[in-house]
Amino acid sequence: MVSGKTLSRMGLGPVWRLRSAEPDDVFEVRQQDAPVIAEEVAQPVRGAAPVQIAEVLKRVERPRVETLASTAQRPAPAAGGPAPEWTWDELAETVADCRKCRLCERRKQAVLGVGDREADWMFVGEGPGAEEDERGEPFVGQAGRLLDSMLSSIGLARGRGVYIANTVKCRPPNNRTPEPDETAACFPYLERQIALVRPKLIVALGRPAAQVLLNQEVRIAGARGRAYRFGETPVVVTYHPAYLLRNPADKRKSWEDLCFARSVMVKQG
Repeated sequence: MVSGKTLSRMGLGPVWRLRSAEPDDVFEVRQQDAPVIAEEVAQPVRGAAPVQIAEVLKRVERPRVETLASTAQRPAPAAGGPAPEWTWDELAETVADCRKCRLCERRKQAVLGVGDREADWMFVGEGPGAEEDERGEPFVGQAGRLLDSMLSSIGLARGRGVYIANTVKCRPPNNRTPEPDETAACFPYLERQIALVRPKLIVALGRPAAQVLLNQEVRIAGARGRAYRFGETPVVVTYHPAYLLRNPADKRKSWEDLCFARSVMVKQG
């Protein structure tokens, strides 16, 4: 069940209203409050919380879902050649010992990723922050709490059909944007994570993550509402939770993006 507190954190309340006394009964989207979303977003996916909104979404206008847009051919990683076929244990050990770029010099620990290793959904952010560097897990600070609320708003939960990773595995100094050589050094690790998880959909959180995954310049405002591809896997682009903390007015847009991602997931079957 999606709580009012979760939606409030997302800047969406009041959007949902309980139709009956049953806690897991159907929720209603009030059309004057809700973003334009597709009926398909209510369909169940593996790992989803028991949110049942299909019937009430029939009254909400359907968006135009654009055809998947292919990205340019990706060059070989900076290290040369395809990524090694590490197992999860080998990948974790390799990342922990990595010295391929200068980010290793000031890290406390490398941050690989967290969640369901057979997830349908994969969320990719930019890089670890201070709390992530301390704890060794991505998205555990204030931005992480907002990400959890974002997941909950569409019936998902961390670790339940969801895997979370970053483009770089070590914290950039002062949380700056990773440099191209740093993302190139870490790219084989992200590539292998995607190959191991085999998600049905990837959500790129923020411009740096989108540019790494799509191998092209990206403006979030222009890339929203379209599905791209990483190999054969659809990629949907939205704002990073840290950006949303600074710009809460865009939380509604982010929810629209997540609803669009649900519609793309349904089309994947």
